[in-house]
Amino acid sequence: MGKKNLKKKLKLAKENRKIRRIPAFVMLRTRRRVTYNRRTRDWRTDKLRIEG
Repeated sequence: MGKKNLKKKLKLAKENRKIRRIPAFVMLRTRRRVTYNRRTRDWRTDKLRIEG
C-alpha cells in the first residue's frame, strides 16, 4: 500500500466498508425485509475500476 496515493487508498477503504455483511439488528429492525447486502463483491472476479 505504500506506493498507492491517498485518493486511491480512501476509495479502496470505502469499497471495503461497503462489502461487509449487514448487522443482525438490521434484520430485526426491518422484520427480515433486508436479509443480505446486495453490494457484495468477490475480490477475485469483480474488479474495481479506480483511477489514480
